[in-house]
Amino acid sequence: MKGDEVSLNGFGKFRAKDSAAREGRNPQTGETIVIRASKRVGFTAAKALKDKVNG
Repeated sequence: MKGDEVSLNGFGKFRAKDSAAREGRNPQTGETIVIRASKRVGFTAAKALKDKVNG
């Protein structure tokens, strides 16, 4: 594991991504709310995985 990335040979890479703060809406009340900045997980598939899935 390097920093915010985990690589699995032949499968792909999982990477932490920053998500900026943004406005959202409460679906029950319609009230506008602020969604805090956070981290998300991104995934990039390896060529070997893509080849197996796509035949």
